[in-house]
Amino acid sequence: MTEQVTGPPVQERKEPPLPERKVREKSVIRQYTEAFLIAILLALVIRTFVVQAFKIPSGSMLPTLQIGDHLLVNKFLYWFTDTQRGDVIVFKFPQDEGRDFIKRVIALPDDKVEVRGKRVYVNDKPVQESYAVHLDPSMQENPHSPRDNFSPVKVPAGQLFMMGDNRDYSMDSRFWGFLDIKKIKGKAFIIYWSWDRERFRPRWERIGKVIR
Repeated sequence: MTEQVTGPPVQERKEPPLPERKVREKSVIRQYTEAFLIAILLALVIRTFVVQAFKIPSGSMLPTLQIGDHLLVNKFLYWFTDTQRGDVIVFKFPQDEGRDFIKRVIALPDDKVEVRGKRVYVNDKPVQESYAVHLDPSMQENPHSPRDNFSPVKVPAGQLFMMGDNRDYSMDSRFWGFLDIKKIKGKAFIIYWSWDRERFRPRWERIGKVIR
């Protein structure tokens, strides 16, 4: 026969209720803070290693790039491929690395490059340049200026010869020499915004234009 022990009922110990509203508020604040920090981190990584935005302040690359064009630069492309003639690239200006320049690659390492009467020759062959313009009809003779007549030079290893498309109004390798490939920031590939400051309106027709 089993005996049943009886006694006063055992009461369960109850924990004091948590302030649910405060917990919920802290949780929401924490989520937004984490999301904000992650967004900043991703933006820094993308800007440093993937894509960076630049604005065109001058007319040295006319007509390809207009003053007020905003473009995106691919910063990782040259990890996987070499620079090609005709690429439009952003780089650190050799004489002041705090400034960024944008020009077109004209000659590669070991190429022979020269300018005769405003015409560019690479390896003794004239370059077909549908993108280049000459807005000044006058001819500047060397040694007063290398603009229109540039003596033949061989591009050293690890260097590039750069020129702006607006040939008569571009400060480029004709004046400051070769560009060290290590100074390249990336290849310009698309215009995402363009503002005409003279007419004070967007250039809708340029938005989304691929840079060639």
